[in-house]
Amino acid sequence: MTVVSQHREKFQQLLRELFQFDCADLDFGIYRIMNHKREVIEKFISEDLVKAVSEELGQGVLHDQNVAVSELKETAEKVRETFGKDALDAAGNLQSYHETPLGKTYLKWQKRTIGAHSSESREADIFNHLFAFFSRYYQEGDFISKRRYSKQQRYAIPYNGEEVYLHWANSDQYYIKTAEHFHDYSYSAHGATIHFKLSNADVEQNNVKGERRFFLPRINGTTTDENAIELNIPFEYRPLNEQEEAYYGRTNQQETIITEFVTEIRTKPELSNEILLALSTEHHRSADNEPVTYLEHHLRQYTRRNTSDFFIHKNLKAFLSQELDFYVKSEVLNLDDMEIAGEDFAEGWFQVIRVIRRIGGRIIDFLDQIEGFQKMLWEKRKFITETQYCITIGNIDERFYPAIAACEPQWTEWKELFHIDENKTDLFNSNGNARDRRIIFMNDHPTLVLDTAHFNTEFK
Repeated sequence: MTVVSQHREKFQQLLRELFQFDCADLDFGIYRIMNHKREVIEKFISEDLVKAVSEELGQGVLHDQNVAVSELKETAEKVRETFGKDALDAAGNLQSYHETPLGKTYLKWQKRTIGAHSSESREADIFNHLFAFFSRYYQEGDFISKRRYSKQQRYAIPYNGEEVYLHWANSDQYYIKTAEHFHDYSYSAHGATIHFKLSNADVEQNNVKGERRFFLPRINGTTTDENAIELNIPFEYRPLNEQEEAYYGRTNQQETIITEFVTEIRTKPELSNEILLALSTEHHRSADNEPVTYLEHHLRQYTRRNTSDFFIHKNLKAFLSQELDFYVKSEVLNLDDMEIAGEDFAEGWFQVIRVIRRIGGRIIDFLDQIEGFQKMLWEKRKFITETQYCITIGNIDERFYPAIAACEPQWTEWKELFHIDENKTDLFNSNGNARDRRIIFMNDHPTLVLDTAHFNTEFK
């Protein structure tokens, strides 16, 4: 694999991650919208992107430089064939024969290639710069506002001379609290299909965060379909019990659960070779250069939506466009190299910059459409489908007390919340029935909070 191919494929893989290609099996929310444009985006990544870079390198000053590099290479081969291998030193300088026609031709092309680069080298640089730019702002599914302004200082605060300026890193993003999205998940590899199916879920009531829940794959519940070459893996979503807490430890429990399951599933004797390949083949390498298998990668994809928080950028296009301009000026526009190359080759640098900005701008437009759609859904005014009220008994007219006394769900709720005992008899209520005792109890406790959810519309 050539250097150009390595940089190109690395950048294309990053784009597929940015456009959430690994979530292609999810059919809900933003993923459903993404699936409709999957073919368009894939065509851009695999065909249009490469074609646009090649076309730009095949015209203008960059084309002339590439021709000069090719001619110099061919002339160098002729010099070695004619005058011997020692005619050129290790740096490519002609040792003698300067006055010969072939020597003069070599010196002419050598002069024209000072500061020039081959087409392959330029293409590798372009893909490497694009990868470096987009990867620095993308982190685990979100675009993080990292404003950099020099190689010595990591981040910059957008300060415009105010006397007092308060800033936080995510000030231009919406924070989205994690919620439960319980959907089956599938992926295919090496001719086999792996299904993750949720069989049981224990969730917090009313989205109140309390005891942590985890996805627990059941090794004993896995089933296979040899005809279709499929593996079904059932999951439970619940808190860990005491024994599991002790086994998985106190930190990184979900990651430990995944690692443990990946190790165990490979030992099942009934798995076919296709399924084993779909489970065990290396998908990519982690930041620590450790191999990550297909199964590990997709398990993290499946569990992550319920174990992480998310952000939506308020104006992703403006932010990335501004940062791309700064990246080009600080990282691509190398004044020292331009000075060495001279004025004749400066146009080539600016042509490379135009390619990076043009390709980067198209990618930013794609990403902004996705982010903008999520922003539109987030900012959309919510429809009110039901409204209930809580009001203290002391603020309710006493003519409603008989209806309240007869509402068993309300009294059950009060007993659960406040542990009340309205049936306790004393000197003042011993002669009344249960309803009368409840009315006396309400008069004695005016701060009891009534919930209208337990009553009909006429009462409300």
